[in-house]
Amino acid sequence: MDLHAQQLQGFFDIPVDHLMAEPILSGYFRKKKIEHLTVVSPDVGNIKMATRYVANLGGELAIIHKRRISGSDVKCTEVIGEVKDRNILMCDDIIATAGTVCNAAQLVRERGAKSVCIGATHGVFAGEALQRLKDAPIGEIIVTDTIPLSDEAKKIKTIKVLTVAELFGEAIKRIHRNESISSLFGQGH
Repeated sequence: MDLHAQQLQGFFDIPVDHLMAEPILSGYFRKKKIEHLTVVSPDVGNIKMATRYVANLGGELAIIHKRRISGSDVKCTEVIGEVKDRNILMCDDIIATAGTVCNAAQLVRERGAKSVCIGATHGVFAGEALQRLKDAPIGEIIVTDTIPLSDEAKKIKTIKVLTVAELFGEAIKRIHRNESISSLFGQGH
């Protein structure tokens, strides 16, 4: 589910289907009917994912330019796109130390964003991540159940977990029946 790098598929000796949580996360955010939406890619590497969210939710696209200082520390320096007076949905595949999303959330708020919510597939929440998320100007953090939340993470009211069980079940059924997996990820889900 949402491999951090597409190239990982090449390291398996068996066929691998790369599943994406974006339809599940997009479905959640679509129901919220977020007005004045800007989908923000927290780094250049996530532009393709952010574009899928824009295609399914509408809104504008913005990108954060960041500079990595260390393994867990980043500095977000510039926003490419309009965030002033906009409601921000930041999408990512993984929140590990939360350095990128928290710095990016701070930057877009400084640039005039009304609100910030995060949608990410994997909530690793390593090291200082939970404290960073508590301190950041983020209204809601939506992750999937690909990784169980720690007891500490479960106490944070802004974190909500969506299940990927139905998506995995549908993929397994389609594989068993020799049906298309890629059609699960068409536009409009």
